Amino acid sequence: MDALHWLHQGDFVTQGTAALLLLMSVASWVVIVWKSWLMHRARVDVARGVAAFWQASSWPVARQQIAALDREALVLPLVEAADALAQPPGGSITLAQAGSASQQLTRVLRDALHRVLGKLQWGQVLLATIGSTAPFVGLLGTVWGIYHALTAIASAGQISIEHVAGPVGEALVMTAAGLAVAIPAVLAYNIFGRLLGRIEADLEGFARDLRELVVDASPVSTTTKKPAAKPAPASPLAPVSAAPATAATGVAASVVAD
Repeated sequence: MDALHWLHQGDFVTQGTAALLLLMSVASWVVIVWKSWLMHRARVDVARGVAAFWQASSWPVARQQIAALDREALVLPLVEAADALAQPPGGSITLAQAGSASQQLTRVLRDALHRVLGKLQWGQVLLATIGSTAPFVGLLGTVWGIYHALTAIASAGQISIEHVAGPVGEALVMTAAGLAVAIPAVLAYNIFGRLLGRIEADLEGFARDLRELVVDASPVSTTTKKPAAKPAPASPLAPVSAAPATAATGVAASVVAD
């Protein structure tokens, strides 16, 4: 109870600040534990999923193998998007299918990649927010605690180091609590950001390889080119060109003159 003496004697602002810091600490540690588990699985699944895709003999086999290895569904959405576009569309043509195969692939792979990265980036904003605001929340509790301690000392009419050191030291606990909440959140944010950058680079490279694979294997060229017009065959009834006719007329005229 002595360690929490400053909290029991504080008002609602001090107690509310302490409760907020406790909530922020619990939330950050839950995100840290969950993202540590997610990043480990993602790093392993992406490597195994990409290797399984390139070792597969066909698209259906690749999807089946990746579905068994990709526990967090990070590689499978990219493969499904590319596989769906590799098949010729049936039925009515929509605006999404009106472009070339290269444009459609870029769009669907980009959308699938954004969904996957959104899953991996979940919790990063929370860690950044806690890491940047927790020290100031603790400082607020410290300032408020010191203010009340000095007010109580002034009202008592006796000012000495014993009366000042205890309340002020107890108020400074809020600053230490804010730093204890912020430091793990900042460290976890930086570590997860580095891991996210590596996984994102691997997924972007795999998406680029998928695009080139589908475009190169497509029977229809990505840029539609009209065949060059062939010259029409000469008709046997076509009139003789003007130059030969003129020459023939001149030769005939010379014969008659002779």
